[in-house]
Parts: sequence; structure tokens; C-alpha cells
Amino acid sequence: MTSTSAEQHLRDLARLRRVRDRIDREHARPLDVEALARGVNMSAGHLSRQFRQVYGESPYSYLMTRRIERAMALLRRGDLSVTEVCFTVGCSSLGTFSTRFTELVGMPPSTYRARAADGTAEMPSCLAKQVTRPIRNREAGPARPQLA
Repeated sequence: MTSTSAEQHLRDLARLRRVRDRIDREHARPLDVEALARGVNMSAGHLSRQFRQVYGESPYSYLMTRRIERAMALLRRGDLSVTEVCFTVGCSSLGTFSTRFTELVGMPPSTYRARAADGTAEMPSCLAKQVTRPIRNREAGPARPQLA
């Protein structure tokens, strides 16, 4: 890697970090890949390819994971309906929200809400968040150990 290409690689990584940070901050706002790409002067396709290469998932998948994590916290609180949680975290479709929630968490949001009320009632919220964090890329299955 030449000095120039190494510098470009570092600039690209910094832009990808800005995109990831923006998703973390603004997950409840309407975000799409085109808007995220414009914010860092990249094409949507290039951003998606680079983001997946660096973080292991697409920007959309990362955004949905953040939204589902926030939804889990709101559902544990128990004072909002599943529909209210869906719109609070930035999803515009209850069906898409429920499908993605079920994929990441392993159960529908309504079931999670009922079980979380029992399972984490006495647990500090910081610990409950860590214990109940969704597992990304569950469909990939468990990682195999690397043999030397």
C-alpha cells in the first residue's frame, strides 16, 4: 500500500465512522443510505460496500440493530405499546419492525415485552441492557474456532 493509498484508506475509515456515529445518534430519525452517503460525499453503493467490508453488515442492517436495541429498552420499561415503541424508535412500518425484531431477538416484540417484565424486573437497567442485547448476524450461526 502506497503512502497515498494508505492516507485515502484512513480518510475513508474516518468517513465510515462518521456514518456509524450518525446512525447511533439519529437512529430514531428517518435515515436512508442515500442521505448518509451524501453526508460524507460518497455514492450510496460505495458507502454500502465499504461499510459492510469494515463493520460486517450494511448501513441499513446496522441502523435496524440500533433501533431494535432501543426498542428492547422501551419494551422492558413496559409503559408503551409495541406500536408506540415501533414509531418511537424510527420505524415507519409495524410489520417490518416486528419481523426484524423477531429475527434479531428470537421472539416477537409482544412476547419479549411480556417476558422482559418478569425476567428483568429486579435487574439494574445497565445490566438488563447488556444481558438482553440482540445478537447481530444470528443467521450466520456460531463462529468456528480458528485452528493454528
